[in-house]
Amino acid sequence: MTLYDRIMGAPLATADEAKQTVGPLAGIPMLGLDALSSAAYGPEAALAILLGIGALGAVYIVPITAIVVALLLIVFVSYRQTIPAYPGGGGSYTVARENLGVRFGLLAAASLMVDYILNVAVGIAAGVGALISAVPALHPYVLPLCLGILVLITLVNLHGVREAGVAFVAPTYLFVGTLGLVILLGLAKAALAGGHPVPVEVPAAVPVASTGVGFWLLLRAFANGCTAMTGVEAISNGIPAFRAPSVSNAKRTLAAVVAILAVLLIGIALLCRLYGIVADDPDTANYQSVLSKLTAAVTGRGPFYYVTMGGVIAVVCLSANTSFADFPRLCRLLALDNHLPYTFASRSRRLVNASGILALAVMSAILLVAFGGVTDRLVPLFAIGAFGAFTLSQAGMVMHWRSLGRPPATECDRPADRGSRGAALAINAIGAVATGLVLLIVLATKFVDGAWVVLLLIPALFFVFVRVQAHYAFVREQTDCAVPLAVTDLQPPVVAVVMRRWSTITRNALRFALSMSDDIVAVHVNTDAEEGRHLAAKWGRFVEAPLREGGHAVPRLLLVESPYRLFLDPLFDTLTRLADENPGRSVAVVVPELVGGRWSDYLLHNQRSTALKGALLLHGDQRLVLVNVPWRLAKH
Repeated sequence: MTLYDRIMGAPLATADEAKQTVGPLAGIPMLGLDALSSAAYGPEAALAILLGIGALGAVYIVPITAIVVALLLIVFVSYRQTIPAYPGGGGSYTVARENLGVRFGLLAAASLMVDYILNVAVGIAAGVGALISAVPALHPYVLPLCLGILVLITLVNLHGVREAGVAFVAPTYLFVGTLGLVILLGLAKAALAGGHPVPVEVPAAVPVASTGVGFWLLLRAFANGCTAMTGVEAISNGIPAFRAPSVSNAKRTLAAVVAILAVLLIGIALLCRLYGIVADDPDTANYQSVLSKLTAAVTGRGPFYYVTMGGVIAVVCLSANTSFADFPRLCRLLALDNHLPYTFASRSRRLVNASGILALAVMSAILLVAFGGVTDRLVPLFAIGAFGAFTLSQAGMVMHWRSLGRPPATECDRPADRGSRGAALAINAIGAVATGLVLLIVLATKFVDGAWVVLLLIPALFFVFVRVQAHYAFVREQTDCAVPLAVTDLQPPVVAVVMRRWSTITRNALRFALSMSDDIVAVHVNTDAEEGRHLAAKWGRFVEAPLREGGHAVPRLLLVESPYRLFLDPLFDTLTRLADENPGRSVAVVVPELVGGRWSDYLLHNQRSTALKGALLLHGDQRLVLVNVPWRLAKH
């Protein structure tokens, strides 16, 4: 086994694909981490907006969270219906495309892509924020820590889908267990103290209110708090990742994730209210995350605090794994529909879509660098993609149920069936209206905070999808052939061998050319007069003489003058003239090439052959055919 195989794992056969599927236990960390981890930054995002009203922020977080949880349950019921209706996965993209049309499907895909990219950046940034809360000395290293974690998650996902899910099982259940215990202890202490618990570690003094409570402020806080709902759609997108019965396992996983998330959100909001905990400014040196202050208030900063924060840090950072599981799947579906390059449809040696994984990593890294790895700067951009996908998915499901109800009633179409479809339609309609309203609220409240960037990014992605599809349609139109193979008037090509000097490399190329045709021209672009004279002097002895002795046709040596030391333009003029002089025949351009024995050899040569091959491919003259003849340098 090679070192690469030891690091990345041995290649997997296509037949092993079924072994890469998971059950609910591994499905929660693989596809539910995005949703679960939002408990760490959703409430804090809302509290950050309420900083200006001081201690009242801890009061208003409870009703705001209650509304978010109610909306979460609506979305849960809606997606629970989507899973059996579209067991092939694809989520919002598939539902919108099949029921609302291709354009709406592409809009949903663009929204999902933005959501996935931002999820990686927000999750990692929030995890590093939690780490800094526990170890303030690391504050100057926010961005390097973010990028290091991104590289680690990327490598794990390149190793395989199942391996990524299994690797994150322990951190996920550590997070749920420890944070759940903090909530239980905090609520128990509050109950025993008559609703006025005494913190083990008293939170820092709450800043004096600098503004009053207003409807617009509460709307902005609610919009930020809705980031706690992102990731719920991931399970419906990744149904094929579950082992059979995949639909049942996906529904169980979705129910478990939503139940855990709802409990965590309500518990955190209640403890913030009971212990008077508000958010800190993330740019301050003494920044503490809400969960850090809450855990310290309930348990103090003993060993349990660090275990809990370790679980929070791990899960929030690793929540990016949800995007790494779903983003490549979405890219593959788009590529299969001709809306992304075909490379995104290919699976790598570990049965993962490596192109999608690497593209996601690069775009997330750009975001982290652009925003300095600070969560609050990324959150305003976060919910738009998620709620855009929510809304289009639910609207698509409404049309799905309507289309099922159009055929006339038969014996198989019982009233009970029609009634259940009507109920399903109503649920999805409520979900579409609710998520659509939230989308409008987020757009209105976060536009000046950076949401306008997403409003540019989504149409830009949509434009890319459309243009890629148009390109493939053009290629198909140009290359489709309904004409049988023509077997008459077959002529050998005119062969043009590009030569710089007489060498083993050009000798090898000329021998190959002689096997193709008797009509050969050796073309030397004379950018160096001395080099041209040397080639002409050797031509008679090394080429003409042995060929005449063997009774073969002798190639012509054509020295093309280039007074301005240009190479490509004079060469292409010569090749075009050859094609014009030989109508109906191809010109096979033989390019000799030195292939290095080591990677460092490429740094020591000018790569003129590579440049020539690229120029020939882009030249656009169908009469010119590229023939590459490599000569491999021995390792030394």
